[in-house]
Amino acid sequence: MCGIVGVVGNVDTKNILINGLCRLEYRGYDSAGIFLAEDNQLYKAVGPLKKLQEEVPADAAGTLGIGHTRWATHGKATLENTHPHTSQSGRFVLVHNGVIENYRQLKETLLADDIFYGQTDSEVAVHLVEYFVNQGFTVPAAFLQTLNKIEGSYAFGLIDTQTPDTLYAAKNKSPLLVGLGGDFSLIASDALAVLDQTKNFLEIKDGEMVILQKDSVEIFDLAGQPVARQPFVTQLDANDLDKGAYPYYMIKEIAEQPSVVRKIIQQYLIEENYVAPALKEVIHEADHLYFVACGTSWHASRVGAKYFEEMAHIPATALLASEAGYRMPLLSARPVFIFLSQSGETADSRQVLVRVKELGYPTITLTNVLGSTLARESDFALPLLAGPEIAVASTKAYTAQVTVLACLAQQFARQNEKFDLAHELSLVATAMDTVITEQETLNLLVADYLTEQRNAFYIGRYLDYEVSLEAALKLKEISYVQAEGFAAGELKHGTIALIEEGTPVFAVITDPVTASHTRGNMEEVKSRGARLFSLVSESLANDDDTFVLPNVHPLLTPILSIVPAQLIAYYATLQRGLDVDKPRNLAKSVTVE
Repeated sequence: MCGIVGVVGNVDTKNILINGLCRLEYRGYDSAGIFLAEDNQLYKAVGPLKKLQEEVPADAAGTLGIGHTRWATHGKATLENTHPHTSQSGRFVLVHNGVIENYRQLKETLLADDIFYGQTDSEVAVHLVEYFVNQGFTVPAAFLQTLNKIEGSYAFGLIDTQTPDTLYAAKNKSPLLVGLGGDFSLIASDALAVLDQTKNFLEIKDGEMVILQKDSVEIFDLAGQPVARQPFVTQLDANDLDKGAYPYYMIKEIAEQPSVVRKIIQQYLIEENYVAPALKEVIHEADHLYFVACGTSWHASRVGAKYFEEMAHIPATALLASEAGYRMPLLSARPVFIFLSQSGETADSRQVLVRVKELGYPTITLTNVLGSTLARESDFALPLLAGPEIAVASTKAYTAQVTVLACLAQQFARQNEKFDLAHELSLVATAMDTVITEQETLNLLVADYLTEQRNAFYIGRYLDYEVSLEAALKLKEISYVQAEGFAAGELKHGTIALIEEGTPVFAVITDPVTASHTRGNMEEVKSRGARLFSLVSESLANDDDTFVLPNVHPLLTPILSIVPAQLIAYYATLQRGLDVDKPRNLAKSVTVE
């Protein structure tokens, strides 16, 4: 949620800010603004970034600036609440991601005499900096005083208009990086924002302040002590951010899934590059695995937990991070925690990670961004190898998570129960290719089943139930169809009351053990007026099934059966004239609890 870009020392600052914010659109936002220190130029707009671009004159210039895309939390999406914010006198300008928990207390005490123009918690921070400067502190000392007073999460970019060669930054629980441009410096919420400018970055850790000039970067802890840190080179490629010939990122990312699976096969199974002996030992000694995740990653975790129980005979549980952060379950004697996150910045998961580390239990993170907070703070980090995922609705990150978890579980399978996973996954990748080539068939089916519908259900059993949860999430989050995933056997325990004449019910059938039972449930909803859409493995299919999937190993069907569901959501959204990549009210990276 929200995005920050800042630049010092580059004459192309305006374009770097605007282009960087455009690359951060995927994080979710409802307003945006930039500040250029040259002549104190402040521009804001509510709505899409094109409105901000219309506000900024073509000849606007400067070598120091900050920009921000805001996701409304404290206060509505208005110009007054849009970042950047200014201090009481206008001397200081600030952008902020995160939540300041004690902002009301600060307003009522230290800042009781100040006038505030909006309702955001962020405005308090820039006023506080000026308050301490007026008390006689230098700007760096005033910023440190502010950071020590604030409770909560933050990533800050700060400009003092009286020193137009310096940019200040700080972070705590919200992502922020320093970019090194050679003769200029940058800050950004995500390296993707400034990849066209540099691949060299410095990590900022929680509780640190940074002072940036065009040719220097200094890092300090909250006590004002200097911190030494070496830069790193990101492996991300700016070319990965292009849609190419695809109209939307989502369809591009769906189409990339077979190649992602093949890359995981090569790196995890053939070359064995990532599962170190120490990590194997940690899992081998575990008596219970606890997966921690949110949303799509939680659905992948539920599949992964079943893989470890089926393949490796290790008890496993998938926990919702937002619940586990406040109500940790009773734990086994030797637990290991595995965190799944596309961005590696999920605030709810990080809260659990901090607690687990305090308890002294081993932690592993699977993420698409190895330089992310969860990856850095875990004992072990494993890459998903999916490449940048820009569309808000996760597709290739989900299939990558499930595939990597299959590879991990196979490592611990008993020798007489192992199967040739590399071969079986290669068959899955080929089957995914086949399904993707049939997307026009799915487009026509969606037009028939969903164009006029407001509600829909996915049903399945065992692994098909887990896929139903994810399939329903995909449909609801981008097409706004009220879709729910249910265990097929639970229909008669309440849910069947919602079936009306014409209600679409998508049945996923890939499990030979429960296939006949799910077909029985299909008849139950059909007799009450439902329109049935069956997604069925070829070996289990009947002549009247709607969409037939190529046969793959029964345990690996979740990697394949989700693909037509992703395409169903994609085409349902297009047919409603909605933005596939940027659904309303949603953000790609959820960096606040």
